[in-house]
Amino acid sequence: MEKLKSLVPETLRRSIAASAADDLPRTCSSLADFLLHFEPFQQMVRDLADPEVALCGKNKEAALEAKQKGNKCFLRSDYAEALDCYTQALRVAPMDVDEDRNLVTTLYTNRASVLQKLGLLRECVQDCNRALQTSSNYAKAWYRRGKANASIGNYEDAICDLDVAKVLELSISGKRQIESEMKIISDQHKSTIPSEQDNENNSNILDELRQMELQCVTTPEKGRGMTSTSDLPQASLVHTEDPFAMIILKPCRETHCHYCLNELPADKVPCTSCSIPLYCSQKCRIQAGGKMCWDYPSNQNILENLSANLEKYIVDTTLNVESETDTEHIPEHKHECKGVHWPAVLPSEIVLAGRVLVKSVIKRRGSTDTFHLSEISIVILISQIRVNSMTIVRMKSIDHHGLEDQFGKLTPWGEGLTSNMEQVKVGQAIYISGSLFNHSCQPNIHAYFLSRTLFIRTTEFVTSGVPLEFSYGPQVGQWDCKDRVKFLEDEYSFRCQCRGCLNVNFSNLALNGFHCVKPNCPGIVLDSGVVNIEREKLKYLPRIVSTSSVEPHLQVEEFNTDEINKLAPHVQPNNVFDINPGFCLKCGSYRDLESSSAAADKARTRIRRLRDAIVSQDVSSTVLLDALSSLGLLRSTFFAYNRSIAEAEDNLAQAFCLVGELQPAMEHCKASIEILEKLYNPNHIVIGYELVKLSSLQLSLGDRAAADSINRLYQIFSCYYGSHTYVIFPYLRFLRREKHISSLEDQLT
Repeated sequence: MEKLKSLVPETLRRSIAASAADDLPRTCSSLADFLLHFEPFQQMVRDLADPEVALCGKNKEAALEAKQKGNKCFLRSDYAEALDCYTQALRVAPMDVDEDRNLVTTLYTNRASVLQKLGLLRECVQDCNRALQTSSNYAKAWYRRGKANASIGNYEDAICDLDVAKVLELSISGKRQIESEMKIISDQHKSTIPSEQDNENNSNILDELRQMELQCVTTPEKGRGMTSTSDLPQASLVHTEDPFAMIILKPCRETHCHYCLNELPADKVPCTSCSIPLYCSQKCRIQAGGKMCWDYPSNQNILENLSANLEKYIVDTTLNVESETDTEHIPEHKHECKGVHWPAVLPSEIVLAGRVLVKSVIKRRGSTDTFHLSEISIVILISQIRVNSMTIVRMKSIDHHGLEDQFGKLTPWGEGLTSNMEQVKVGQAIYISGSLFNHSCQPNIHAYFLSRTLFIRTTEFVTSGVPLEFSYGPQVGQWDCKDRVKFLEDEYSFRCQCRGCLNVNFSNLALNGFHCVKPNCPGIVLDSGVVNIEREKLKYLPRIVSTSSVEPHLQVEEFNTDEINKLAPHVQPNNVFDINPGFCLKCGSYRDLESSSAAADKARTRIRRLRDAIVSQDVSSTVLLDALSSLGLLRSTFFAYNRSIAEAEDNLAQAFCLVGELQPAMEHCKASIEILEKLYNPNHIVIGYELVKLSSLQLSLGDRAAADSINRLYQIFSCYYGSHTYVIFPYLRFLRREKHISSLEDQLT
C-alpha cells in the first residue's frame, strides 16, 4: 500500500492536500481516473482478488511442514516451540474435505499433548473438544481429554471420556490399559461435586443497571454532545455500548483476540476459512466469521455400542452448540474470508469504513429505501471515521501474568512492585452513541472497555444539563496547554475550547514552569511558549463567559483558583496581561531561562541513563548517584511541581527498588505522588496508579500506612471503574488481602 501511494504523481498529491471540502468531487474524480488507468494498481487488485495467491489463503503443504517441525520440537522436549508450530499449522490447515479435517484433528490433539506437558490442563481439554468437533471418532483425543479432565478433578467427565476411548480402541492391550486407568480415576473420585472454576474474569460485565436518561444536545462551540436529564452521583454508570464496527490494531494481531480483543490464551483458535485471524475461543471465532457446521458420517458407528447416557455425552461434547444468540449480529470477518484479509493490507480507517458499509448494506436488505454510495460519500465516511472512532485500550502491569509470584519477592530483601501502569492500544472501533460524547481536558466522565464493550462512568457529581465529557487524549496535568491543543488539532481537527484550555490553569503553569531565583520564593517563572498560549486564550474568553456549556467541573475549579492565588496573587484566572516570560509571577525576579534550560537538559540526560539502566536491570552505583545529583539540580531549576521532577522521582523509586533499597524507593515514590496530586487532583486515576507502587513498597517494609494507601487506591479505582474494578485490576483484590493479613499479624504481635 505504501509503495502504491508513493507512485501517485506529486502534482495530484499536492492538489489533494491543498483541497477543501468543496473540492472533493474534483479531487476524487482525478484520483479515480488516475487509478483506473494505472497498471500497478490494477495488478494489485487482481492479485488481491485471486484466491490462489491471497495473503490469507490456506496451505496444506505449509501446515504439514509446521506439523513436522512441531513433532521434532516435542520429541526434544521443546514444548514452547512445539506449541507455536502446531498453532501455525492450524492457521494454514484447510478444512474443505474429510482428509483435511483429519489433519486439523491431529493438530489439535498434538497441541493438547503439548498443553498437558506445560501444565495447561483446562486448555488441553478445550483443544481435545476442538479435535472431537472435527472428527468425533478419534480415540486419541478422547483418551487425552479423559486424562486432562482427571488432572483437574473433573472425574465424571474423565470416566466418560475414557469409556468412549475404550470403545474406539482397537487393540486388546489398549482397552485393558484404559480400563485400569478408569479404575484408578474411580477410586480418586470421592465427591460428585465438580471442581469450582474461577469465573471472576468472566463475570457478567453488564451487572449494573443504568437508571438515568441521557439526551443529545447541541452547543455553539462543540456541536452535538450528551447531557443527563437528572443529577448524576459520582461513579454512576451512564452508558454501555457494543461497537458498530471494530478492527484490531496491527501490533496486537499475534497477541490479542481479533474479536473481543482480550489477550490470546495458549490454546488460541484460528479462523476456519483463512490463515490470519486468531481468537481466544470458539465463540469469538463464530462471532467474527459466522458459524461453520460439518456433518459427521462416522458418528453413528460410535453410538451403536454405547449406553444412552454415553450417547448423549458424545453428542453434547462433539456438537458445536455455540451459535449467535443476537440475531442482529453481523459477522464482520465473514465478508473478508477466502480472499485477502482486509486489515492485512489496508489502513485501519479504510477497513472500518468498509465494515461500516457492509453492515449498513446488510441491515438495509429488505428495506424499501434505496441505498446509494458515491465516491464522495466514501471519502466523507473515511474522514469522519478518523475523527469519531475510539481507540480501545487494555491496562498492562507487571502483575498481569501472576501477581502472587511477584508479591513473593516483596520482602525487605526483595524487589517491590514499582513498574508503571500502561495503557496498551489494541483496537479501533465505531460506537454510534459513544461518538456523541465530547472532549474535555478536564473530563467529568471516564471511558473504559471490557472486551469490545464501551463503558462510560462519571468521575464526579454532575448536575443535570452539564455536558458529559471525557478526554480524547492527554489531560490537564499530563501535557501543557499548547501541546494538548496541537495534538487535538492534528488528530481530530478541532481547537479545544474546554475550561482547561480557555482559563488560566495551575497545572498548565506548573507543568513546565521554572523555580524563582530567590530560594525562599514559591513563585513560578514561565517561558515564552507557555506565556503565548495563555495570552492566546483571551481570543476565546468571551465564549467561556457567555455560555454555560463549559460550566466548571466541581473537583478542579476551587483547587485551581487557590493554587494560582498562592503563586501569582496579581494574576487572575481570566487576566494574563501581567504574565511575562522569565519573570517570577509572585515577586517579579528575573531568571535566565536559556542557561537554566541548558543545565536542566544535562540533568535530564543523566535521568534518561538511569531509565535505560532500569530497563536493562543493571543499575550501577555511579548511575544512581548521578541521577540523585541531577534530581537536586532539577529541583533548584524547575518549579516544585514540574513534571520532570515527578518523572525523576519515579525513576529513582524504581531504581532503588531494583537494587533492594526499599526505604529510599518508598520516599521517592511519595515525592512523585505529591507532585502529581498538584498537577491533577488527589482523586485522579493517575494517583491510583502511583498508589499501587507505594502500597506494595509499604507492605514490603511492614509500614502500617499501607492500609491507608490501599484503601485510598480502592476508592479511586472504584470511582473510575465501579463494580468492574476487580475485573480490570485483579491485583487490587490481592493487595487488599495482603493488607488484611498484615493487620492480623500486627494484632498477634
